[in-house]
Amino acid sequence: MSYKWLKWLILWIPTVAIGLWEYLRHSLLLPFVSMDLGNILAPVFVFIITLTLLRALFAKLENMQETLQRERIVKAAFEEREQLARELHDGISQSLFMLSVKLDKLERAKTVTDAQQTTDQIRRTVRHVYDDVRQSIANLHDAPFPADLSWMQSIHHLTEEMEQTCGIRTKVEWNVQDGLFSHKQKVELLAIMREALMNVQKHAKAEHILIRCGSELNPDLKQSFFRCFISDDGIGAAQERLYEKGKYGVKMMQDRAEALGWSVTVQERKPKGTTVEISGRSGSE
Repeated sequence: MSYKWLKWLILWIPTVAIGLWEYLRHSLLLPFVSMDLGNILAPVFVFIITLTLLRALFAKLENMQETLQRERIVKAAFEEREQLARELHDGISQSLFMLSVKLDKLERAKTVTDAQQTTDQIRRTVRHVYDDVRQSIANLHDAPFPADLSWMQSIHHLTEEMEQTCGIRTKVEWNVQDGLFSHKQKVELLAIMREALMNVQKHAKAEHILIRCGSELNPDLKQSFFRCFISDDGIGAAQERLYEKGKYGVKMMQDRAEALGWSVTVQERKPKGTTVEISGRSGSE
């Protein structure tokens, strides 16, 4: 029995019960039951009939409420696990990949100075992993983790990390007005950009990356829209390779974007390279 039917039955059973009692009293019981006694018995009979018939309905309603509560708990647990998976993938696993690259660089160091510089980079990466773990734990407890860097500084920090770790020259062309993105949109856009850059670092074998982002105002809709491109000159990637089993980077970027009403597309460039496009509506939450 659906929730809608339960509501209608709870509404109509008392009404039908009192109507039936009054009909029987006036048509059949009036010679035997006085008006005063009938007025006293009416609420008693209605209460008994209503209680008898509605007990099952209320029990059904309570079961439905318990089922909904269990579903909410399961959904909350699933969302928490999904958030943890994202935090691990976006922060910790990427930092560990950088750490492995720097360890390889340390093995190839030819001078004490090069070895010392690489050791310092490894130390900073380890601290970064530690910060990511703290941030993941804080996010799971719904406690915001204070950022040490502003949003634009974080973007430049990503590009500097790419150049220092893999030697990929990265250029940023940012033509977006201040205040265009909400705090949540900034966090999600930065996470998508980080994932795109890490994919370039892992798979593209690129030498240059261009990050170009711009915005425009639609006067008819009175809304701002943005488009952000992350282009590289690497070996490119076929569409079927992006969604192979065990590869989650592109899917996670698209999931993050869809949650905000954005879109993410990945296209091969000619004659070589790949472009990731992030686009959608921007504005306050």
